[in-house]
Amino acid sequence: MDAWKQRVRQLKTETYALYLACKDQRVPWYARMFAAFVVAYAFSPIDLIPDPIPVLGYLDDLLLVPLGLLLALKLIPEDVLTECRAKAQMVMDQGRPTNWVAAGVIVAIWLVAGALALALVVPLLNA
Repeated sequence: MDAWKQRVRQLKTETYALYLACKDQRVPWYARMFAAFVVAYAFSPIDLIPDPIPVLGYLDDLLLVPLGLLLALKLIPEDVLTECRAKAQMVMDQGRPTNWVAAGVIVAIWLVAGALALALVVPLLNA
């Protein structure tokens, strides 16, 4: 169990290093864009697929985030990544950052989806 906890901590640190790399001008623009999307989703306190939904709720945590992280890290120059990893380790030792903007986007997606579902169901009930 300790090995899993260590791996999760490492994943969080790598994600924060990716966040730092997004702000570095030495990283190509397309890598920064993709990395920003991965980081925003990973640090959002709200998931696109809520965890209580059986099986699918953890799909994003177990597959989407790690795969996105892996791809984004491959796009970043190694020297930039080394610097960012060192900075990330220092910050993560102090606590976990949260991206509330990303949380707002996820909430907005769910609200729009709910409104669309409601707009489709209400006419059927009135028929």
